[in-house]
Amino acid sequence: MRRSKLTLYIFIALVVGVITGYFYNTLVINEINTKIATADAQIKAIDARLLTITDTTAAGYKELKLQRTEQVTIRKANDTAREDKLVGFNVLSDIFLRLIKMIVAPLVFTTLVVGVAKVGDIKAVGRIGGKTLLWFLSATLVSLLLGMVLVNFFEPGKAMHLPLPDSHINTGVQKAALSLRDFIGHVFPKSIIESMANNEILQIVVFSLFFGVATAAIGEKGEVVIKAMDAIAHVILKITGYVMKAAPLAVFGAITAIIAKQGLGILSTYAIFISEFYFSLVVLWLVIILAGYFVLGKRALTLVNNIKDAMLVAFSTSTSEAAYPKVLMELERFGCNNKIVSFVLPLGYSFNLDGSMMYMTFASLFLAQSYNIHLSFEQQLSMLLVLMLTSKGIAGVPRASLVVIAGTIAMFNIPEAGLALLIGIDPLLDMGRSATNVLGNAMATAVVSKWEKEID
Repeated sequence: MRRSKLTLYIFIALVVGVITGYFYNTLVINEINTKIATADAQIKAIDARLLTITDTTAAGYKELKLQRTEQVTIRKANDTAREDKLVGFNVLSDIFLRLIKMIVAPLVFTTLVVGVAKVGDIKAVGRIGGKTLLWFLSATLVSLLLGMVLVNFFEPGKAMHLPLPDSHINTGVQKAALSLRDFIGHVFPKSIIESMANNEILQIVVFSLFFGVATAAIGEKGEVVIKAMDAIAHVILKITGYVMKAAPLAVFGAITAIIAKQGLGILSTYAIFISEFYFSLVVLWLVIILAGYFVLGKRALTLVNNIKDAMLVAFSTSTSEAAYPKVLMELERFGCNNKIVSFVLPLGYSFNLDGSMMYMTFASLFLAQSYNIHLSFEQQLSMLLVLMLTSKGIAGVPRASLVVIAGTIAMFNIPEAGLALLIGIDPLLDMGRSATNVLGNAMATAVVSKWEKEID
């Protein structure tokens, strides 16, 4: 009931944010926006006139250059003034994002260690882990690729026409891929404390796997560690509950700032983006169910029917963590061995978030389209591979996807300021992502159980 109330509060915050943003735009920001639009028009007119002058030493050319510099200064001053007027709203979402970053690393570490250690036998961990990762990596690649294909087909960002921030105007898109050395440094930690401090999730996953296997290997002494880690994981989930109480405030601040800055016209573009993203999720659902059908036969449809309540919980609460106990129970009822479920399902919450994967390519390329930044096919594939690496272990924590996107788009010189476009509507998108994550993890667990012949 509390989580249902939280979802209600988030929707209320969205509505109140839209109304507040509209009035703030009309009464406070509109005058500044008019000055910015006037300065932009003047700059374009001056640029057009400069192109007609061939003699760059002429007095008229120098005069126009001075006028252009003056208009750029006016635009920057009004940009700063607008941001100053919105800082109170932006702070609310900034605090929330920092708190989410605080939770992700310890949650991934504790849940994954418990999942790995519960399997017990090191050989079994390797065998089951290999089959699990094969499915996870395949599902991740398909989800990312499907997101890339569909966002290029729909092109939802084309209608945004956002100006690039000044710091990005002349940068171009140069940095397209990680070098081998960067990749190695990104995967293997030199210090787990440093990895946790910097939220290097993939490094934490690597350490967690070693830690979980070693814990299982020491036998009875390891039981104490498993119990402790399980308790810590529950504490972290409790903290997640506390942090999520601030979500309505963050949503209010984010959507108010966006509407105040852009006006109500931005909502029509959002409606297109949301509908196209949900259509893409439906396509992904069909792909996941079809893949499960090849292994499980008609029982794949039975599994979907069994977990529909869990998916509804994830959808209404915007977090797949909320559905975890229900999915665990339904998978065991479905006939999957508890040993397999307790290993694969927690691992899935770090490695196999299909809905979030699709969202990452969809949202990243949406931002590139919004700023009219052209990424070649090769660069988009590079982004897909970078996301495939950096997204592993983000866990089912709301808005962790935004953290990964923020780190990835910076590599492709897409302004991080564009995230403000997403955070206001992120709760609506998170609902569909979370339900998809539950479906993907349940199907993966059932498939691995079938491969291991550990299913009744």
